[in-house]
Amino acid sequence: MHRLPGNIRSKPGMKLLRGIYIFWIFFRYGLDELALSSAPQSGLRTLGRLITLGRNLDAPRGQRLRMALEKLGPLFVKFGQVLSTRRDLLPPDIAAELTKLQDRVPPFPAEVAIATIERAFGKPLDSLFVQFDREPVASASVAQVHFAALIDRQGVRREVAVKVLRPDLLPVMEKDTSLMRWMAGWIERVGGADARRLKPREVVEEFNKYLHDELDLMREAGNATQLRRNAANNPLVLIPEMYWDFCAQDVIVMERMQGVPINQIERLQALGVDTRVLAANGVKVFFTQVFRDGFFHADMHPGNIQVSTDPATLGRLILLDFGIVGSLTDFDKEYLVQNFMAFFRRDYRRIAELHLESGWVPADARVEELEAAVRTVCEPYFERPLREISLGLVLMRLFQTSRRFNVEIQPQLVLLQKTLLNVEGLGRELDPNMDLWSTARPFVKKWMLEQVGPRRLISEWQKQSPRLFKILPQLPVLLHDYLEQGTQVKAQQHDLQQLIAEQRQTNVLLQRLLYGAIGFIAGMAAFVLLQRLLHGF
Repeated sequence: MHRLPGNIRSKPGMKLLRGIYIFWIFFRYGLDELALSSAPQSGLRTLGRLITLGRNLDAPRGQRLRMALEKLGPLFVKFGQVLSTRRDLLPPDIAAELTKLQDRVPPFPAEVAIATIERAFGKPLDSLFVQFDREPVASASVAQVHFAALIDRQGVRREVAVKVLRPDLLPVMEKDTSLMRWMAGWIERVGGADARRLKPREVVEEFNKYLHDELDLMREAGNATQLRRNAANNPLVLIPEMYWDFCAQDVIVMERMQGVPINQIERLQALGVDTRVLAANGVKVFFTQVFRDGFFHADMHPGNIQVSTDPATLGRLILLDFGIVGSLTDFDKEYLVQNFMAFFRRDYRRIAELHLESGWVPADARVEELEAAVRTVCEPYFERPLREISLGLVLMRLFQTSRRFNVEIQPQLVLLQKTLLNVEGLGRELDPNMDLWSTARPFVKKWMLEQVGPRRLISEWQKQSPRLFKILPQLPVLLHDYLEQGTQVKAQQHDLQQLIAEQRQTNVLLQRLLYGAIGFIAGMAAFVLLQRLLHGF
């Protein structure tokens, strides 16, 4: 059976060897200098240097980390990719280097892919597809893709792409992530303040969640369908249709797209595609997903974005690979809009207040201190031309500053900030003079208009109208019940007032009886005392 490179078998001895190999790579690439930089000198660091004599640490630390992850295999590459999204935690040089990780691994045999497909649908391959390319067109750590053709329910031939999950991936993933957890805990214990600030255990758990999500291809198909539905009337973007009759947890079949990767600029220009327009369109698509839909593709690197070469749709963006998506609430959108607007007004006090209003800052935090920290971060940006300002970097710096005040930034915003950096990078690669803020501003203004004024009123009416129309026929009954209840309440109030009046009369009578009894007893006592006094004389 085919296995991923560097995987570990179930035998305890193999797991131990895998752990030893990971630690050898850890020291071989000088990651001890990175993870234990703030820790005191220890015998462990000395031992690491001894067993890796001759190592060359001339390369920058980020590059050494990237090379180590590539050496450890595809799951660690995937881990590095997830780690690169946490730019709020990582130093800029390391985060930038990790974005270069390429999720490419040798394909598994076509026989294994075919067996997976036949097992998923309980049918032979020939009854599912009229054509199936045994050579995969793409291969990554989680799945690989084959081109094929099928006949749909209407009898129409469809060119499709078949994504097949790697076999036996879950056991391999569980073993390597268990080792990652152990290493993360060890780094936190001995790595000092810098290592703890990186929150290695939190990052490993985040990676574990992402990977589990990607192992369910039905989830990806659902994400793609939602994005496609949202973009139905958008002439700038294409998203493949999912063929649900041919989708399962470990196999999904989608429309085959005709396109070239977005970073092949010379080829695009040769096809007659205006890259400046393409850059602006990419930003528009992203901000439409963010501010209109609140549901966005969160893995927009060049490998997942193509440009259509079909004459009917030439130049349109094609989005692929929907394993990672982000979603935003209206509260999240308002936070972003208000921060962007305050930033361009240089209203740093407002940015600090937004952090407090969000409830993410401890109640005892001083707004003046947070304002000063935000000013320090933001003010240098205004020494640059507007087109050079990176909204993604602004958000990242704000998140990093906020952590000094024990602010826990929401994961969906960190995911958006990472994606925004990807979009900016791609946009400026296509058009170095692109002004991201000018492109984004119409979307921001439109969203703000939709939150206040007639559009908001109409939108709320549309949302609530089904419920109101359902209640409308019941209004006479509800009104009768209300009036009936009102009459009953009035009657009850009248009865209660009578009871209170009677109670007051009873209280007065009891008081009089009590006073009379006290007077009678006092009189009797005085009479007895008088009798005794008379007899005594």
